[in-house]
Amino acid sequence: MKLAVSSYSFSQLGRDPVELIALAQELGFAAIEYIDTDIETAKKLRAESDRLNFPIIAYCVGADFLQAQSFDAEVERLKEHVDIAEILGATIMRHDVSRGFPAPMSACNGFAQALPILARGCRAVTEYAATKGIVTTVENHGFFCQDSARVVSLIGAVNHENFGALIDIGNFCCADEDPAKAAGNVAAMAKHVHAKDFHIKSGCESHPGEGWFQSRGGNYLRGAIIGHGNVPIAQALGNIKRAGYDGYVSIEFEGLEDPMTALRIGRDNLERFVK
Repeated sequence: MKLAVSSYSFSQLGRDPVELIALAQELGFAAIEYIDTDIETAKKLRAESDRLNFPIIAYCVGADFLQAQSFDAEVERLKEHVDIAEILGATIMRHDVSRGFPAPMSACNGFAQALPILARGCRAVTEYAATKGIVTTVENHGFFCQDSARVVSLIGAVNHENFGALIDIGNFCCADEDPAKAAGNVAAMAKHVHAKDFHIKSGCESHPGEGWFQSRGGNYLRGAIIGHGNVPIAQALGNIKRAGYDGYVSIEFEGLEDPMTALRIGRDNLERFVK
């Protein structure tokens, strides 16, 4: 497994996105991935990536097939983002599927009703992406499609070899699922992996204050440096590796610490976990 970093990890710095490529290289990562951008910025990022011989491996964008004003327009918008991924040189693209119906996001019958719509959208996008040599993925992200069982059922419903999972190890905590077990459930479908850590407090306690948010089940989470939180990252990576995955693992840091310090420590810890 090679170590990469998400541009999202540098958000606190407020830097020009082009500058992040050099920062990632200086920190000892092997590659970088980017979140939502436009065509002109993508061209600049690709030029800098080529100049430094430092690959952009993945591209992540938001989407919602359920609450977009037009389902067809949302599919076409995501196809445009596939074109952006191609400009970047990324071979993996993650797009969301929905944050859920206006009804409670965790409703099981809501997901069952939504599944055919989500699968139709994902398949349309991945069929287009396949013509560009880009694999598309769903991440356990956004509360509604966050449980491992829902991710597995969506990938099965799409039923296309070009579509799989971006496993975010920490994000399973947002659905109150054990990350090691959940990662094992989805491991065989992995196309890309995010390493994320959280500090976790029981929802029985009072709210810890600034920087914390609540899981779907009401527990408290705060972003942590890789290895400093409560997420069993090494165990989850072991489960993913045993399933045959040997691609990139990208750190996605969203804690309160200085990003440069957090990523330096996190990269060292993640390298040790991978070994």
